Amino acid sequence: MTLYLDLSALQSVPAANLNRDDLGSPKQVRYGNASRIRVSSQSWKRAIRLGVEQDLGEKAARTRLVPAKVQHALQKAGWPAELAAFAGAQVAASAGKKGIGTEAAGHTSVLLFLPEAAIDELAAVCAEHRQALEAAQGKKKPGQVLPPHLIEQILKRRTASISLLGRMLAELPDANVDGAAQVAHAFTTHAAEPQRDYFTAVDDWLGEAETGSGHLDTAEFSAGVFYRYATVNVADLLRNLEGDVKAARTVLSSFAEHFLLSLPQAKKNSTAPHTVPDLAYLAVREHRPLSLAAAFETPVTGDPQGGFSQPSRHALDTYAGNINRLTGNRNRRFHGHTVINPAETYTGLGTAHDSFDQLIDAAVEAAVPAGQDQQ
Repeated sequence: MTLYLDLSALQSVPAANLNRDDLGSPKQVRYGNASRIRVSSQSWKRAIRLGVEQDLGEKAARTRLVPAKVQHALQKAGWPAELAAFAGAQVAASAGKKGIGTEAAGHTSVLLFLPEAAIDELAAVCAEHRQALEAAQGKKKPGQVLPPHLIEQILKRRTASISLLGRMLAELPDANVDGAAQVAHAFTTHAAEPQRDYFTAVDDWLGEAETGSGHLDTAEFSAGVFYRYATVNVADLLRNLEGDVKAARTVLSSFAEHFLLSLPQAKKNSTAPHTVPDLAYLAVREHRPLSLAAAFETPVTGDPQGGFSQPSRHALDTYAGNINRLTGNRNRRFHGHTVINPAETYTGLGTAHDSFDQLIDAAVEAAVPAGQDQQ
C-alpha cells in the first residue's frame, strides 16, 4: 500500500523578494482571476535540501564543475596542471557508454547531482590509472581512458537528499532516481502585486557641500500570506533507501522540519524576512496525496483589522472540513495541526498539537511506524 505524507503551511512573509523573475521582480501567478505573488518550488526545494543535508551530514552538489573539481584535487596532490586537466576531462569522457559532453571551459554540458565525497573517489580512480592517462595525454582522440564502469558507479552514488528529491541524467540512465518528494509552488492566499522601492546609497566621503547620493535605483518586493504544500511518497522513499526504515524516519522528520522552517535566501540582507508558519497541517494518506491549495482559489479578504493570516487559517479549515465530508475521511491514517494561537480551534484539521516537533513526530510515526523494521 502506498502512503503519502502531506504537508501544508500558512506563512506570513513581510517585505521581501524571495524568488525573482528574469527582470528582478517577485514571481507571480494568476489564480482565481487574481494576481498572486509566487515562490517557485525549485527555490524553496533548494533551501529544504540544504537543511536536510546539513542535518544528515551527507552533502551533495548539483554542478557542472566535476572535471574542474577533480583537476583541483589532483593538482593539490602534486599532479602537473595539464595532466590534472586531462584527467578531469576524462572523468566526463569515460562516464557510461558515450561519455558526458564538456564545453570549452571544461564544464560538463549537463548538471550532475552527486555526493560531494565523489570528487575524492574520482580523483582516486585517476591516481590508480595515472600511467594510462599519461600515455593518452596529447592524443587527438584518446577515447575513454578511465574504466567507464568505475566512473559510472561513483556518479550513481546516492545521498539521502538524492533519494528524497530525485536525479535525472539522460547520459547515464542507470543513475536516474525518481524523487519521493513533490514540492508545490507557494502562492499568496489573497490578491497581491509587487511594489516598487526607490532607494539611494550615501557616499560617506563626499564633502559637506555635496548633497547628492552615491547611487540610486529601484527594486521590487512583495508581502503576503503564502500557502505552501509538499508531499512525500513513503513507499518510493523506502525503495530509494533500500528498505531502511530508520533512515526513512530520519529523512522524513528532517524534510518536514525544513519544509516548515526553511526560507529562500534571496535578498535576505536587505529584507531579513525570517518568519515561520503560523499554521502547519500534516496528514498521512493512502493511495494518493491531497493538496488544499483550492481553499484559496477565491482570494481571501482581510479581516476588519486588515490582516490576512487569520482569515487564511479559517479558509483552510473550512475547505479541509468540506474535503473530509466529500471523502468520508477515508484513506487517511493521520491528520493534525499546530497553530500560532492555541485558543483557535480548527475542527477540519485533525488533532491539535502544541509544537512543530510534536506534530512531525506524530505524523512520521503514522507514516513509518518505529517497529516496522522489526516486523
